[in-house]
Amino acid sequence: MRYLILWMALLVFAQAATVEQLFSVETVEVKKVTTAKIQKNYGYVRVDESLRYSVAPRFSGFVETLYADTLYKYVHEGDVLASVYSPEVLSAKEEYLASLKYNKIHKSIEMLESSREKLLLLNVSPKEIKSIEESMKVSKQTDISAPKSGYVFAKNISHLDAFKATQKLFEIVSLERVWVEMQLYQKELATLDALDSFKVKVIGIEDSFEAKKEILYPMLNTKETTLTLRLSVNNKKNLLKAGMYVTIESHAKAEEYLMLPSTAVLRKNGVFYAFVAGEYEGEYEPKEIEVKVLDAKRYSVIRGLKEGDVVVNNALFLMDSDAQINGTY
Repeated sequence: MRYLILWMALLVFAQAATVEQLFSVETVEVKKVTTAKIQKNYGYVRVDESLRYSVAPRFSGFVETLYADTLYKYVHEGDVLASVYSPEVLSAKEEYLASLKYNKIHKSIEMLESSREKLLLLNVSPKEIKSIEESMKVSKQTDISAPKSGYVFAKNISHLDAFKATQKLFEIVSLERVWVEMQLYQKELATLDALDSFKVKVIGIEDSFEAKKEILYPMLNTKETTLTLRLSVNNKKNLLKAGMYVTIESHAKAEEYLMLPSTAVLRKNGVFYAFVAGEYEGEYEPKEIEVKVLDAKRYSVIRGLKEGDVVVNNALFLMDSDAQINGTY
């Protein structure tokens, strides 16, 4: 009988006691956090296709001296790639010289301009035309010059070769700007729009390179199951070379949000709750909130709480039981 009375007394005491009194309740404040997502990917340096320049003369002829005689030689804009003999160009030069001489005796601007235009259409350089005007002589040789500074990526002639009009003799590639083809997994597409700055790093080069987002290629690499995002990189010093393997560090815009640890959030019947401090000390009530998972340990609070709110950070299953008993849901 004595044990029954003691048991009843303990039961009454337990019902009267709060959860906080029975258990050590920890609390945490809702904090405002500012973060920027950082993502790492790999990729390869590629030639910017808009910086490829073909050298294809508009006349036929014969190579007399080849200056760009090796692949991947660096040439500057205006450098002579080859000195050639072309009967067609020589004939046009002589016609222009005759027009210059005739114009000195009988003014004939139209004839002079016509013969000069013929040389320009054959892509004879203004420098050569000016030399004829100043020396009143023609050279049998004509120079083929580099249209832009860059590397000789293709060479289709050798010393003393013959060539035809429109034949591609050289290809000059400028690397002052290059593409980086960044590989993305399909799951990373969801965050692609948020990424707004890209930094390219290469093993062996101390400098890093800022990159600009261009386009996402409309095809999937089925072997690697990756998509390709094209970035554009200024490469004025020509440090980046075609084919190099690179790593890309991508940054999203800084985001500001309210954050709670996962230990402070209870999911019940598909709804999320936090237990906030009630009117009286030691009293906590469930409050429905809307959250988004950041990672395994954190939630972003979208609705229901504000910065500085104090919520319970442990023993949520006991808080849940207490709320059900007291009908506070």
